[in-house]
Amino acid sequence: MAALKTIFACRECGATSPKWFGRCPDCGTWGSVAEQPRRPVEKRNILSPTAEPVPISRIPEDAVERLSTGSAELDRVLGGGIVPGSAILLGGDPGIGKSTLLLQTMSALSGNGKKVLYATAEESAKQIGIRARRVSAESDNLLVLAENSFPSVLEAIRSTAPDAVVLDSVQTLYHPDIPSSAGSITQVREIASQAVTLAKSQEIAVWLVGHVTKDGAIAGPRVLEHLVDTVLYFEGDASHSFRILRAVKNRFGSTNEIALLEMTGEGLVEVTDPSSLFLPSPGRHSSGSAAVMGIEGTRPIMVEIQALTAPSPFANPRRTVTGADMSRVLLILAVLERKAGIQTSGLDVFVNVAGGLRLTEPAADLGIALAMVSSIRERSIRPRTGISGELGLAGEVRPVPRLEGRLREAARLGMERAIVSSSGLDHLPRVDGMEIIPVRNIEDALDTVFD
Repeated sequence: MAALKTIFACRECGATSPKWFGRCPDCGTWGSVAEQPRRPVEKRNILSPTAEPVPISRIPEDAVERLSTGSAELDRVLGGGIVPGSAILLGGDPGIGKSTLLLQTMSALSGNGKKVLYATAEESAKQIGIRARRVSAESDNLLVLAENSFPSVLEAIRSTAPDAVVLDSVQTLYHPDIPSSAGSITQVREIASQAVTLAKSQEIAVWLVGHVTKDGAIAGPRVLEHLVDTVLYFEGDASHSFRILRAVKNRFGSTNEIALLEMTGEGLVEVTDPSSLFLPSPGRHSSGSAAVMGIEGTRPIMVEIQALTAPSPFANPRRTVTGADMSRVLLILAVLERKAGIQTSGLDVFVNVAGGLRLTEPAADLGIALAMVSSIRERSIRPRTGISGELGLAGEVRPVPRLEGRLREAARLGMERAIVSSSGLDHLPRVDGMEIIPVRNIEDALDTVFD
């Protein structure tokens, strides 16, 4: 009897080789090789058996009616709602709330008369029912199937003809015709491929739940993210109740949008006014705090930047940053020392974005710099002052995009003055109730920010 031929495949990117390798030649990952049986390549047309090339000008322009998820935050991230026939991959840390988010979303779809099939390979139907009652997601149009065999799930889809399907999760489903364990590269790739084929051919919106690795990337071969139309990451800090849903790939919308949700005892709740959550109370004015006029996607948001400096007892001072870009903070420290004469080399520096939000845009540079100087001098920044500006290596303050939206959001929250770059202010409409203070460089900003 002939021996079964095998190949060696990378768990990260799916690259294959007839010989074992220690480091993947494609993605460069060490120790990611796994042996698996060699399977013949199936050549088939997954979209249409009679597909023919047609001029692009003759393709009909049909308006696609998107399905509302019942959440304005989630609809914005998806680009306006769920597109029928799309495949969406949702990843996140264990316990972050992926199943809760999808259960609430599918309940909203079923409440609008759509039939939904929720196929889970990780929980029993009774467990899903308990969560559904807790988050008020009970509906006769929401069908639950506790099954880890993918052919059985396909048979249920054919018999029920749903408008949307959830596969929770793609790493725990298995296909009996594939001679490998559930979660292997071959299993995940084949199940995801068949799920995408199902979505395109039957006009069914398919949601795939994916596990993540310790580095935060979605587990399985990289081809998994290339197959689907939209990739969403569900992020959050265990010490905070807030969750951020971020799109890193979207064929039907922008990848710059985020959804801000709060985990409560009744499920996930939309945060309609995030700026009020990330700003300090109006009566509190302390050193080391600055209000930054930021942008997340297309949404202006006010965020508090906190900084703390202290003399370092060590030869190498510590630099600890939470919620901001470490490289940008180091750049700002160098600019403060060389261009503004602020001694920082002997200080431990701690920078934090309040509320667990991550703010990495260059527009936060000026706010971080002023917060650190405020802590060093132990002087608070003038109250009700919004700050926004990119800091250059020469100490100049550069303009930031969408300044008008930032100013209007600051004025809505009671800010009375704004420190911004002096470049490009000639074409900026005035905002009622806001005093705009233009600055050319970091020295001008330090002269005007303190009382």
